[in-house]
Amino acid sequence: VHGGDLRSFFTLVMTDPDVPGPSDPYLREHLHWIVNDIPGTTDNTFEVVKYEIPRPNIGIHRFVFLLFKQKG
Repeated sequence: VHGGDLRSFFTLVMTDPDVPGPSDPYLREHLHWIVNDIPGTTDNTFEVVKYEIPRPNIGIHRFVFLLFKQKG
């Protein structure tokens, strides 16, 4: 994260809101990945949920990446 400092940490979440397909996403959100304690100035991280490659499903899927700044 540009302009971060050693005291700033972040959490990254990747989800697919279109499981199993965008026309009938009855399973809703599928969690693909969580990484936390991402320092603002380095690339050292800690994976909470290992990355799960998206699998072929029905139709086009959106993938959502959320980046949260951790408190403290």
